[in-house]
Amino acid sequence: MSRPPKPELPLLDGVSASALALGLGPWASLLDCLAERLPLVSRDEWRARMAAGQVLDEQGHALPPETTYRAGRRIFYYRQLPDEPDIPFAETVLFQDEHLLVADKPHFLPVTPKGRYVQQTLLTRLKKRSGIATLTPIHRIDRETAGLCLFAVRPQDRDAYQRLFRERAVEKVYEAIAGFRPELPLPMTYRSRLQQRADAFMQMEEVAGEPNAETDIAMIERLGRDLARYELRPRTGQKHQLRAQMSMLNLPLLGDRIYPLLQADTTVPDYTQPLQLLAREVAFTDPLDGRPRRFSSHLRLAATTAG
Repeated sequence: MSRPPKPELPLLDGVSASALALGLGPWASLLDCLAERLPLVSRDEWRARMAAGQVLDEQGHALPPETTYRAGRRIFYYRQLPDEPDIPFAETVLFQDEHLLVADKPHFLPVTPKGRYVQQTLLTRLKKRSGIATLTPIHRIDRETAGLCLFAVRPQDRDAYQRLFRERAVEKVYEAIAGFRPELPLPMTYRSRLQQRADAFMQMEEVAGEPNAETDIAMIERLGRDLARYELRPRTGQKHQLRAQMSMLNLPLLGDRIYPLLQADTTVPDYTQPLQLLAREVAFTDPLDGRPRRFSSHLRLAATTAG
């Protein structure tokens, strides 16, 4: 069964409303339900948010703290975090028309709200600066990766653009800085089978079997004695594909905190050591008008050369 359409609700400081479906439950009031089902926000804070008109029904009407609980309806609220870490790097909008927005994402900035980030995400920042509440990512790149991110402006265009990525109809070019192996024959096409590690949910691992991940790898230039700049062209889209495969080649990317060894996450990352991975180019035929599209990042990897 398809999900009912989300009503057009206003942004709150760049954040779109999140939906909560109300099923059968023992609660007498909506406040009781929110306090129990979403306990990361205190009951007093939920009461204050409801009093401020930040909990809404499907018609966009504010639901006050005394609202009776009623199963079978949807309510909407806005995610807020009291102590969100600031990310001191700015995004750049490279292109925008009535269908598509293309942005350059800096290192460390998540694409969408998740975990401890809401305001400090590319999506929220772009909604605030553009005022487009319907802005939706067409694809994702990791928080640690810099470079191109594409967004659909209108909901009715979203699937057409996302289908390009699902059907591998997008040419993607990445740039990376990693170690140098003189014995490695490059350029090469590297194929392997990747799957989620059972003992480390953040990591992928290579296993035996039919390859499901394929990447063209070429060296662009030597950087001193120990490093090199690489061009990576993924033909498939597995999670962490480039990071995992380069690590399996004994060429882990500079600044990678996941491969080969998973390091502890920190509330404030070391901004002086970004992951040296850049989503540099994307190209495709626009599904709406048939025009060729090619976008290039204005960002550059700036690792210090070794030796």
